[in-house]
Amino acid sequence: MIKSMTGFGKSVVQLPGKKITIEIKSLNSKNLDLNARIPSTYREKELALRNMVAKALERGKIDVGLYIESTGENTNTAINESVVNTYMKQLSNAVAGEPSEIELLKMAVRLPDALKTEREELDENEYKAIVTNLEGALKEINAYRLDEGNSLKTEFELRIKNLQRLLDEVITLDKDRLADVKVRLEKAVADLKVNLDENRFEQELIYYLEKYDITEEKVRLKNHLDYFTEALESDNSNGKKLGFIGQEIGREINTIGSKSNYAPMQQLVVQMKDELEKIKEQVLNVL
Repeated sequence: MIKSMTGFGKSVVQLPGKKITIEIKSLNSKNLDLNARIPSTYREKELALRNMVAKALERGKIDVGLYIESTGENTNTAINESVVNTYMKQLSNAVAGEPSEIELLKMAVRLPDALKTEREELDENEYKAIVTNLEGALKEINAYRLDEGNSLKTEFELRIKNLQRLLDEVITLDKDRLADVKVRLEKAVADLKVNLDENRFEQELIYYLEKYDITEEKVRLKNHLDYFTEALESDNSNGKKLGFIGQEIGREINTIGSKSNYAPMQQLVVQMKDELEKIKEQVLNVL
């Protein structure tokens, strides 16, 4: 089971006079990068809310938004009557003509401190509703991540299958490759038109053939491909582990390419590198 780090979750709850909305978005990241936008009323609870998100999502670039919208008649903003009355008296003396009280009021409420906002106290019942709402949003984003993970798994399985097929072709070509290398070495010596000790030549030939041997690389590559497939089926999603296995797969492919010295096999190696590159791109999105 693997999960993607990409996801979106949203939860909305309606309380008397208020509508609470929580949105969570996540993208891939090497570590946990959490950004939270929370109203000042709930700043004292921010750490607890952040810990909830971190525990549920583990890793990724995560944006959390808590939005509280007033839907009733209650408001914590009121007119500062004494300040407004003072402004109106001063304006009536300073403004030319005889402005009406309505005009004076319009000008007064635009001036500093004409409105006062009382700090809203933390409501524990409302906070409990926020926690429940956050749990719902986290559940939704985790379901989204799991769906994305299933799509990634299908992609990985296809690429691993392609790599296995290409490895089978490499194994088939290997016998012809060694024979071709032997013929080319013998031809190169013949072109020199020199007399060589046959025993010494055979020893040198064996040395070069062993140098070009890729038996160990083929075995290790097959094991790495099997290990990658096993990791896809594990209970935990571990993108870093898949990344490490991908690096080992790349190391064996590169070694086969450097040792092949055979054009048909090198063409297969290029195709293998292309498949592996597609795996590496998608592994970055795995939790």
